[in-house]
Amino acid sequence: MSRHLFTAGKPRSLLFPIFFFSLVNLIVFTLSRLGLSLWQLDRVSAVNGWGELFLQGLRMDVVSLCYLFGMPALLTVLLYHQNALGRIWQRILRFWLTAGSVFIVFMELATPAFIETYDYRPNRLFIEYLIYPKEVFSMLMEGHLSAVIFSLVFTLIAAVMYWKLAGWAVRNITPMRWTWRPVVALLVIALSFLGARSSFQHRGINPAMVAFSSDAMVNSLVLNSGYSVIYAAQQFKDEGTSSEAYGKMDVEEMLSIVKNSGSRPAEAYISKDIPTLTRNQATYQGKPKNIVIVLEESFGAQFIGTLGGLPLSPEFDKLAQQGWLFDNLYATGTRSVRGIEAVTAGFTPTPARAVVKLNNSQRGFFTLAQLLSQRGYDTSFIYGGEKHFDNMAGFFYGNGFKRIIDQMDYQNPSFTGTWGVSDEDLFTKANETFTQLHNEGKPFFSLVFSSSNHDPFEFPDGKIDLYEQPKATRNNAAKYADYAIGHFFKLAKASNYWQDTIFLVIADHDSRVAGASLMPIKHFHIPALILGEGIEPRRDNRLVSQFDMPTTLLSLAGISGDYPMIGYDLTKPNDPNRAIMQYDQVQALMRGNDVVIQFPKVGAKTYRYDKATETLTEAEVPQSMVKEALAHALLGSYLYKHRLYTTLEIKQAENKQAENKQAENKR
Repeated sequence: MSRHLFTAGKPRSLLFPIFFFSLVNLIVFTLSRLGLSLWQLDRVSAVNGWGELFLQGLRMDVVSLCYLFGMPALLTVLLYHQNALGRIWQRILRFWLTAGSVFIVFMELATPAFIETYDYRPNRLFIEYLIYPKEVFSMLMEGHLSAVIFSLVFTLIAAVMYWKLAGWAVRNITPMRWTWRPVVALLVIALSFLGARSSFQHRGINPAMVAFSSDAMVNSLVLNSGYSVIYAAQQFKDEGTSSEAYGKMDVEEMLSIVKNSGSRPAEAYISKDIPTLTRNQATYQGKPKNIVIVLEESFGAQFIGTLGGLPLSPEFDKLAQQGWLFDNLYATGTRSVRGIEAVTAGFTPTPARAVVKLNNSQRGFFTLAQLLSQRGYDTSFIYGGEKHFDNMAGFFYGNGFKRIIDQMDYQNPSFTGTWGVSDEDLFTKANETFTQLHNEGKPFFSLVFSSSNHDPFEFPDGKIDLYEQPKATRNNAAKYADYAIGHFFKLAKASNYWQDTIFLVIADHDSRVAGASLMPIKHFHIPALILGEGIEPRRDNRLVSQFDMPTTLLSLAGISGDYPMIGYDLTKPNDPNRAIMQYDQVQALMRGNDVVIQFPKVGAKTYRYDKATETLTEAEVPQSMVKEALAHALLGSYLYKHRLYTTLEIKQAENKQAENKQAENKR
C-alpha cells in the first residue's frame, strides 16, 4: 500500500471505513434473511413471524457488528495518524474489514444447505463437522456438490471485491486531533458495549431472548449464521464431556450399575439404541388427568414450617395436611435451570450447565411436554418474567411446549417488579388459562414458574404480616411466595378443572446455597407436595430426589408409556434411599447417611452426614456405592453427548419430518 492512500481523493472521516462496512454487512444480513424467509414462506407465515423476524433480526445483526467492528473502531481512533504506525494500522484495518465481511458472506452462503439438512441455521454441528474434514468433504461432494461449488466461487469473488472495497474505504481517511481522541474512544467503547449487549437487563442478549415461536427453525432465522456458530463455539467447553473430570468407566459397566441401582426390572428396558428407555405402567388406571407443576423460586425447606424451617409458610403448611408431602426430598442443583431439567425432563445433574442452556438438547430432548403433547395435551410454560431468561424459551419451544406465557402477556398486572409480575398475577393468569382449556375440553400440562422470591425481593404491600423489617428481605419474600400459593389453590379448588388435575408444588432450589461444607447438603433440602382430587394425605419420609417427581406425576395422572427417565415411581412400594446433588463442579450421591462426593481431577471421597448437626465426617462406605456414584455422575453427560435422552416416538417424528423435507426438496 503506497503513501498515496493518505492523500488521494476526497478526505474522509476517521471512522468512515467502519460505518461503511457496517452498512454493507447490514444489507448482506438483511438480504440473506429475506431470501431464507421467502424460501421458508409457509413456516414463517404459520407463526405470524414476519415483523418479529426482521425487527429482532436487525437487532441481532447490530449485536454481531458491534462485536466484529467495535475493537477496530477503537484502535483506529487510538492508532491512526500519518506516520509509520498509522500506515501499519491502515493495512491491518483493511484486512480486518475484508476478513470479517468474507466470514459473514461465507456463513450466509452455507446456511441454505445446512437448513436443508438440519432444519436450523449453522450451529454447534457446523463446528463439530470441522473435526472430521475428510468425512464431511466426502458428504458435501456427494450430496451438495453444486452448493459447495457455488459457495466457494462466490466466496472467492466476495473476497476479491471486499479487498478492493476495503482498500478504497481506508484511503485518505483524516487523522483526528489528539485532544478529541480520548473522548471519541470512550464514546466508541460505550456504544460498542451497549450495542453488543443489546439490553439494559440483568444479562446481555442471547438467542433465547429473541425466540418468539414454537418453530425452532424460524427462531434461528432471527440470528445470523456467523453469530449462531460463534455462540455455539462459546458453549463448547463444558458440553458432553464435563463429567469425565470425575474419572472414567466402561460404558457398559456404567449403564449396568445405573440400571441395577434403580427400581425397574431388566425386562423393562426395551431398547438397545436408547439405553435408559423403559416401559412404564401407571398406577392410576382411570381417565388420564391434567398435570400442573408449580415451580417455586428459591423456596428451600428452611422457609417451610412443617419441615422444621422458619414459620413463613402457613398456606403451604395447611395444604401439606391435605396432600402427599415429601419430608426428605433434595434438589439436584442450585440454579433454576437445574430444577427445570429435573422436574420437566427427569434428567440427572452434570457439572456442565443444565440442559436448558446446552445446544444438543434444544431439540429432540425428552420432556414431559414432549410425551404429553403427543397424547393430545395442551402444553405450556407460564412465567411472570421474561421467557428468554436462562434460554428457557429456546429449550421449551424446541421440546414439546406448544406455547409460553410470559411478562408481555399480562394485561394490567397488579404489581410488577424487577423479575416480572407478582406471583399473584402469575397464578391468576394460570387459573384463567386452565379454566379456558377445561372449558374447551383440552387436557393440559403446564409448568408454572414463580419469581417473587428473588433478590431484590419485591412484592406488593399489604399482603402479609411482615416477618421482619425492612420489607425487602429474603424471609419476607418467602412468606409472600407462600401467600401466593394459597391464593392459587383457593382459585384451583373452586375451579372446574380441580377434580381432573394433579398438582405438584416444588422448589427449583434453596435460596443462597452456600456454606463452608464441601457439599452444603442442608441447602439442597426442598419441599415437594402433591395435591389433587383423590390424593390421600400422607407424609413420606423416604430419601428421594427432585428427578423422581416427573415419573411419579405420570403414574398418578394415569399416563403409561415409554421414556428414558431413571427416576423412581414413588407410587410404588420401593425406597430410592438416594439423592444426587450438583454443587458447582462437585457432585454428591447420598444413600441414607452415607455420602460419596466426586471432585474434578481428584476422584471420590466418602463421608457420613449427620442431619441433626448438618455436618460431614470422613468415613468409609461400601465400594459398590463409590462405583454407583461415578456411574450416575457420568450418565447424564454420556446421554447428552450422544443424544440418547429421547424416545422412539421423538426419533420417529424427527425422521418423518426429515423425510417430508427431502421429498419437498426433490419436488
